[in-house]
Amino acid sequence: MYCYTCGSDEEHRPITDSEKVWLRNLTGQKNVEAFFMCTKSGCRNLRTGFNKHPFDPVIRVPLPD
Repeated sequence: MYCYTCGSDEEHRPITDSEKVWLRNLTGQKNVEAFFMCTKSGCRNLRTGFNKHPFDPVIRVPLPD
C-alpha cells in the first residue's frame, strides 16, 4: 500500500485490538476496523484500504510501552 508520509509503497498491517481502542479514544470514531499501519521503521502512519490520507494532520500509532 502507498504510505502518504513515506511517499512510497510500504508494507502495512491491520492495527491491533489495543491500537483500535487507542484510535477510538483519540478520534471518537466508533468503527476503526478498516485502518492499517505502515510498518516502515519510524513511520507508523495510519491509512484505510481506500483512503491513503484519512487524517490531517497525520496520526501515527505510538510505540508500545
